[in-house]
Amino acid sequence: MAREQIKKLAQWIGEAERMVFFGGAGVSTESNIPDFRSVDGLYRQKWADPPEEILSHGYFMRHPREFYHFYKEKMLFPKARPNAAHDALAALEKRGSLLSVITQNIDGLHQMAGSKSVIELHGSVHRNFCMKCHKSFNMEEILHSADIPRCSCGGIIKPDVVLYGEQLAPKAIESALDAIARADLLLIGGTSLSVYPAAGFVADYLGKMALINYSSTPMDQRADLVIHAPIGETLGEVMQILGSTQ
Repeated sequence: MAREQIKKLAQWIGEAERMVFFGGAGVSTESNIPDFRSVDGLYRQKWADPPEEILSHGYFMRHPREFYHFYKEKMLFPKARPNAAHDALAALEKRGSLLSVITQNIDGLHQMAGSKSVIELHGSVHRNFCMKCHKSFNMEEILHSADIPRCSCGGIIKPDVVLYGEQLAPKAIESALDAIARADLLLIGGTSLSVYPAAGFVADYLGKMALINYSSTPMDQRADLVIHAPIGETLGEVMQILGSTQ
């Protein structure tokens, strides 16, 4: 990647007072969590039913056993740990320049790295609830459950994640849009910006925008700075530069 691009990004981040980060699956690929739409992504793999169908509300309601077989094998990564991108964003929040992290991911790695202001647009695998009595369950309880996870009351347990066919939580939408509107620097990273409505949140932002993604996105022409590289590697270098200038 061009050194001048990294230096410019470091300068912008160093000057920002209300930076907002908007990220997707590419943020966690360096933690060995596969993404969805890349060449080797989950959606390019072969299954009896398409992953988009399996991860839908209708499929979950009709075929909970098949849903959980896929979900446990391909959506839960209990050994995953934060990478340099998560660590950098947590450090930037701690120093007071990062206002919020808006994530499309459901893995909880931002919080594990220490980020406090995290807006989870698509929910979290770490939260699960009984559809009958609303009792809460953690990810480990889901992983170690036999067959279809059930509550002691007999109800089926559902992950608190937004499945296809479900709406985003109104509070998450409101919080994300408010944060973006307040940002003096919008940093977009690790996302193809192809998942709606989430991707549409950044469309009307008129301020300074930097974009880090391995492949091109629909917002490349709009962004003031575009870096096509792994986000963990990029932000790791940015933090080294910022550390050397303090």
